[in-house]
Amino acid sequence: MLSGSLPRSGKATHETDNRKKKHASYYVYMLLCDDNSYYTGYSGNVSSRLERHKKGHGARYTRMRRPNRIVYVQRLTTRAAAMRRERQIKSLSHDQKRTLATHHRSGMARYGRKKPLRVT
Repeated sequence: MLSGSLPRSGKATHETDNRKKKHASYYVYMLLCDDNSYYTGYSGNVSSRLERHKKGHGARYTRMRRPNRIVYVQRLTTRAAAMRRERQIKSLSHDQKRTLATHHRSGMARYGRKKPLRVT
């Protein structure tokens, strides 16, 4: 075998897959529900997770309170970091969550999005 060529065993593919998993992003998101309460969660794929919430297959909290729109999304590099951030946000008061969402929304405007995404 030439130096630098890949073995046929598939080992290189497995190593590449592991590297991709290590660099996967996780997201913490906050939804504003119809009753003006906030739901906070984390996911590796926010759009797929939101689809589950919309269909009523997400968290029991969102099945009962129906998500209205996304008001906050934060990208993190590890699942553990996303879980820590989720706990931090969940420990905030309702007013603190509103402030977080408001500041995040004004930051989104700088990047060309003036309104939070609606969950329809």
